[in-house]
Amino acid sequence: MQITPNYISPSLLQQVSSPKVQRAWVVFSGQTDLPWLRLFKKGFRHCYVLINDGEHWISVDPLSCHTEVMVHHIAPAFDLPGWLRSRNLTVVPARIAPQTQSAPWFAHSCVEVVKRVLGLHDFWVMTPHQLYKRLTQDRPAVAGGSVPFSGLRAA
Repeated sequence: MQITPNYISPSLLQQVSSPKVQRAWVVFSGQTDLPWLRLFKKGFRHCYVLINDGEHWISVDPLSCHTEVMVHHIAPAFDLPGWLRSRNLTVVPARIAPQTQSAPWFAHSCVEVVKRVLGLHDFWVMTPHQLYKRLTQDRPAVAGGSVPFSGLRAA
């Protein structure tokens, strides 16, 4: 019998994996090659997740043709979110909040993938701008770190 992630409980995974603090940011872009995305608010036509676990920078970029998961070969201490901001991208800190309940069903999109990586179960967040508003509402001032979502269900 082949063991797949479906057969491994979250508590077992937590026991065998190293306890790393993962900091996350969501990156928003106004660039798109898809004409229908031009209907979305300028600067908020696409989004992806950037994660730093203290050793690596990892990005999860859900594109229309595939999802690009990359480990970036740069120093963990490098300010990648700041560098992206200097390239006129909007970057906001977020918190990864693992969930044990299934996420609400919704069509595959960059927003839906980002929400699932973060553990954000909010059916009414459908566009990159709505996600931006959700991540920045009632956000405490935290320099370069992760911030909690308000209203997340407890895991």
